[in-house]
Amino acid sequence: MVTVEEIRAVASALPRTTEHLIRDHVKFRIGKIVYLSVSPDETLMGFGFPKEERAGLVAGNPEKFVMPLPSDERYNWVRVRLAALDRAEMRELVVESWRMCVPKKISALVP
Repeated sequence: MVTVEEIRAVASALPRTTEHLIRDHVKFRIGKIVYLSVSPDETLMGFGFPKEERAGLVAGNPEKFVMPLPSDERYNWVRVRLAALDRAEMRELVVESWRMCVPKKISALVP
């Protein structure tokens, strides 16, 4: 299982990222755009993901991925169960979510 400390290590190393505690959720953002959030009980991680592709992602692996809360469905967002995630996949999800929020010039700095 991936921990919030491991998520923090990856996210905080990404340029322009800031961490905030909002209503007991650990959130990572670029400016005012949240690209990553960890639930208060540290069982779910929400991350930026294209709306058009999320139904397929969730349907393809419902044990791992969860649709966003109804209030978040209008955003490019999906959630994942941390217990079903390994470190390599977590890093990929975090970095790709971050890439959605930064200019391509900044994105190119991270392999």
